[in-house]
Amino acid sequence: MIRFQESDEESDFSQEDHLTSSSQPLYQCIATLVCHTASYISSLTLAGKRLYTGSNDGVVRLWNANTLETLAEVSSNGDVITGERGGGGAVKSLVILADKLFTAHQDHKIRVWKINDVVEEDVGGKKYMHVATMPTISDRFAKCLMPKDQVEIRRHKKASWVHHVDAVSGLALSRDGTLLYSVSWDRTLKIWRTSDFKCLESFTNAHDDAINAVALSENGDIYTGSSDQRIKVWRKNINEENEKKKKKHSLVAILSEHNSGINALALSGTNGSLLHSGGSDGSILVWEREEGGDIVIVGMLKGHTESVLCLAVVSDILCSGSADKTIRLWKCSVTDYSCLAMLEGHIGPVKCLTGAIRHSGKPSEASYHIYSGGLDSQVKVWQILVPT
Repeated sequence: MIRFQESDEESDFSQEDHLTSSSQPLYQCIATLVCHTASYISSLTLAGKRLYTGSNDGVVRLWNANTLETLAEVSSNGDVITGERGGGGAVKSLVILADKLFTAHQDHKIRVWKINDVVEEDVGGKKYMHVATMPTISDRFAKCLMPKDQVEIRRHKKASWVHHVDAVSGLALSRDGTLLYSVSWDRTLKIWRTSDFKCLESFTNAHDDAINAVALSENGDIYTGSSDQRIKVWRKNINEENEKKKKKHSLVAILSEHNSGINALALSGTNGSLLHSGGSDGSILVWEREEGGDIVIVGMLKGHTESVLCLAVVSDILCSGSADKTIRLWKCSVTDYSCLAMLEGHIGPVKCLTGAIRHSGKPSEASYHIYSGGLDSQVKVWQILVPT
């Protein structure tokens, strides 16, 4: 079900009381999508005209991002469904690679869906077919035979290193799309090959507590954020003398300035030179990679009164969602960290965010659509106008 805002009071562009300058952004909620009525929204991603929403009942829904019509549903039990509940628990993360959709789940698995090709105008004609669950059967079988491939996951219990043994909390793709990185509450970072879904590498005890977020910079560095209050930076080794080492990664830095668990990461700036990290204390730290390679804090964003649960960068705007039920928009610049606006409307914590630039038709302003999903089972669509 789609609810468009109707009352003049709700639909008029608004500014916070202290935003009186004409140079400040205007914003409004233009629609509320309500379909996951018995479950909360746990993940969002946007791919062109397609908006994907994942919920804690294991269902992924596809919407037309322009018309906001629901187009298809898939569940983690491998079926294309209509209005039925799926298995596998919450859909924690969604990423798109060409004709594949990767979904990360509470049941410790990553699922792969094939998007069948149709003409771009006919978005609703796309069919989604479940093609693999990671780790694959062949990967699991090959690793279960060798004792060296078994790792201890808790006292007196072992599993092969290709398995996640707790919720898969985040996914990220390498720039060339050949590798998929997954992080989990089981404290591991795993690297998968996207061509055959094989697990290539796993870091057991990559952190001292649950890993909640992963982000990749354009130079290939991998950032992981954890409840242990640390961000770790991983890098792919390049060694021309040993071909095998080209596929190995190593830990290159540990960032320990947070005073609480880290729930979200996002990158912005030239080549991902700025890292934003959201903590359980409501703060957002801004990090910059210096020319020498060191990563230093250059700012702290304060405003949220409860945990920051999600971050998303849309062009030059950083969006943050919080357990305080608000969304804040921040200037995404190394010289300006000001809060542009606070969006209110959710009646539950804001769990996930995504967005895109939209053509406003006016050269004097930039237009954005921000999509927010919450524990109130709603997806809200916000239009933001920022004077240029």
